[in-house]
Amino acid sequence: MSPVSPPPAVPAPVSAVSVVGIGADGWPGLPESARAVLLDAEVLIGGERQLGLLPPDCGGLRVSWPSPLRPAVRGLLAAHAGSRTAVLASGDPMFYGIGRALTEELGAGALRVLPHPSSVSYACARLGWPVEDTGTVTLVGRPTARLAAALHDGRRLLVLSADATTPAAVAALLREHGFGPSRMRVLEQLGSPAEDCLDGTADTWEHPPGDPLNVIAVDCRSTPDALRLGAVPGLPDEAYEHDGQLTKRHVRAATLGVLAPAPGELLWDIGGGSGSIAAEWMRTHPSCRAVTVERDPVRAARIARNADRLGVPGLRVVTGRAPDALAGLPVPDAVFIGGGLTAPGLLDACWDALPPGGRLVANTVTMESEALLAEWYRRLGGDLVRLAVAHAVPVGGFTGWRQAMPVTQWSVQKTPHAPGDDR
Repeated sequence: MSPVSPPPAVPAPVSAVSVVGIGADGWPGLPESARAVLLDAEVLIGGERQLGLLPPDCGGLRVSWPSPLRPAVRGLLAAHAGSRTAVLASGDPMFYGIGRALTEELGAGALRVLPHPSSVSYACARLGWPVEDTGTVTLVGRPTARLAAALHDGRRLLVLSADATTPAAVAALLREHGFGPSRMRVLEQLGSPAEDCLDGTADTWEHPPGDPLNVIAVDCRSTPDALRLGAVPGLPDEAYEHDGQLTKRHVRAATLGVLAPAPGELLWDIGGGSGSIAAEWMRTHPSCRAVTVERDPVRAARIARNADRLGVPGLRVVTGRAPDALAGLPVPDAVFIGGGLTAPGLLDACWDALPPGGRLVANTVTMESEALLAEWYRRLGGDLVRLAVAHAVPVGGFTGWRQAMPVTQWSVQKTPHAPGDDR
């Protein structure tokens, strides 16, 4: 009797991509579940440092991420589709790690994530800081200037370093912003046998560059004369470099209150002037975005400097005249018009760009623009208010009130069928 032929092989389903967090302690610090995944993988993708932590027993093809990494993710994964693939990540892959990019490319269902304690968890454990009370700012691939938005007296911060030069850059920024007395501790190689800590203050920081794998702990302490920048809109006018084209503090606070920024939203700030509305919109949450449009190149450059100083270097500055300069911009969640209201077609272009639920706020001090806002208010409704602020000033040996120019403000939210929108 002839032997029975085996059934035809059924192709194995494409397995999920495994994303394995690994610490500075390398292979010894991994649990058995993570080791098993790495030993079984046919393809191992990661940074050269991470791949170098694996023993020879991990026999899969080792592939280093190219630079820049983000544009290469899709192609590299596609090149190894169908293989048992493991991607190495530092610490927790979903905390400022490669897990985000992989999720955006493949979807959460195509990933199996095995996290390791993050550098933040290690740092808080060493310092005795509650994780939930500790702010985190990453400077990996990001400008040092973004740290400025997180500086508040008495706050504890962990700064994720880009490399060995980051601590000195952080110390310089702290001094520049009046936080020189802040204590700095640089925690190197957290979790590994080579773990170390450098201690000092920003004012006296003289440590040479050390290990590139480091986290900076900052106990924020400001000097008595440092300009206080709060966590809500309405920063002091002195926080801005300007030539007089500045939405003043009290009107600015009222304007941001009506614009009502929420995490992840995008603002168009038209007629940017000094960029104060856009900067304070972005300071309300790290994920808030803004584009400011300013026709004057000198002012546009000044807006960029203000954005850096206030910790929002991601503010996009477009130099051009609206409405033409609005072409091609991403869809906004809110629009603020602080200048150029009478430019032909500007209000129409801004209103048309808003999706349902979007907000439009316009401020003016001129009668011509006020008449235009009154007409739009008649057609679309919303709120039309006049903001008046007076400041106490010396009058001889006494004190009197000096009235600033009143500001007329129109605000409206777009509905799917906005009443009166009969243009």
